[in-house]
Amino acid sequence: MKDYRSVADMVAGEIGAGALRPGDRLPPQREFARQHGIANSTATRVYQELARRGLTVGEVGRGTFVRAESAGSAATGPALTEPADSRRVDLELNYPVVPEQNALLAESLGGLLRPDALGHALRPVGTSGFPAVRESAADMLARGGWRPDPARIHFAGNGRQAISAVVTALVPPGARLGVEELTYPIVKAVAARLGITLVPLAMDGDGLVPEAVEEAHAAAPLHAVYVQPRLHNPLSVSMPARRVERLADVLLGLGIPAIEDAVWSFLHDELPPLAAYAPGRTVLIDSLSKRIAPGLTLGFVVAPGALVSEIVSTMRSGGWTPTRFALDAAHRWQQDGAVKALVEAKQREAVVRQKVAARHLAGFAVRSDPRSYHCWWQLPRPWRADTFVAAAARHGIGVVPAAAFTVGRNHSPNAVRLGLASPEPDVLSRALGTLAELARSAPEDLVTD
Repeated sequence: MKDYRSVADMVAGEIGAGALRPGDRLPPQREFARQHGIANSTATRVYQELARRGLTVGEVGRGTFVRAESAGSAATGPALTEPADSRRVDLELNYPVVPEQNALLAESLGGLLRPDALGHALRPVGTSGFPAVRESAADMLARGGWRPDPARIHFAGNGRQAISAVVTALVPPGARLGVEELTYPIVKAVAARLGITLVPLAMDGDGLVPEAVEEAHAAAPLHAVYVQPRLHNPLSVSMPARRVERLADVLLGLGIPAIEDAVWSFLHDELPPLAAYAPGRTVLIDSLSKRIAPGLTLGFVVAPGALVSEIVSTMRSGGWTPTRFALDAAHRWQQDGAVKALVEAKQREAVVRQKVAARHLAGFAVRSDPRSYHCWWQLPRPWRADTFVAAAARHGIGVVPAAAFTVGRNHSPNAVRLGLASPEPDVLSRALGTLAELARSAPEDLVTD
């Protein structure tokens, strides 16, 4: 039987990751209970717990909605280390920003804002963009000696739209999609919306276990496998070459397409993608949001010829096509070296932030990579993920519980993910220091149920 707190953790994680946005309406409690395979009374306790954490608000006659700002957005009650101000420290959303970013991007956009160039940039455009931008995109996505064929590149409005379109195109309602046992929350939300069954696939220290794909497919056919081979979110694992080769062999042997999420791969760009080993069975997805900035988005889809038609049709019917302005901006940033400069700066900044995390969290069970912008923290006993998330919120710090990433388990790992990208470095350091002191304390001294 699922504990109501673990289900509340899962929903809280979806809110923190942006899968559920401010103003979104949660389903009626009976429907929620059916969706999650829990009793109606348990669903009631889940909704009460979400409201207690300040994540939702109920409106008589209308339902339950995600709050625009959680009650935990300001630190309340006694703090182990008081923040410099009352603003919430966000270790949930994770978009790297470096000091030189705005200046680099603004310089290129200046030419795009001329009346003639702007008029061109505001025209409609299709998923294939135009030849020059496909060449720029191929250069941007190239890594580890691999460069995609520009003719195979298509564009969506952002990375999430690209994921939604590819999953929709490859996996029919009611079918099975294999995913790592800890996976990106947006994939969970997409699968729930489409009525797709997610099949958790075992992982080890090298990432997804290829034999787990074979076992799951033998039990009942998989229509596709979604995988993050490089700097996995939330674990930061990167598959070594031998593991990627083995996975490619399994996929090719079984005839299963792979959906490769490469959004964080720019931080680990000496390694080739899965698409380099199984180009005929892999759809690679990437975006500008982490590499450049979240405000002007663009999603990339590199697809084998046999899958292009269905994917493009889905992007068009879903309204998931790009804007020409974003295509022109990305083209200019790539051509003038802004992308290269930003990637190198963000790679350096990731190392700096990981050192800050290592200093504050020394002695704890933390899993990460020096090139990553997130950490996976296995909490010490007697802390539970739900009570730790609630206690952190009391100190004005938002973290994501393991339940947000967990697939197919009754009990999630007793862990949280820390996103290191969003706060200023000094704020990040203070927040991590507070969390470390919190973890060394007894939960019952700070959190009451």
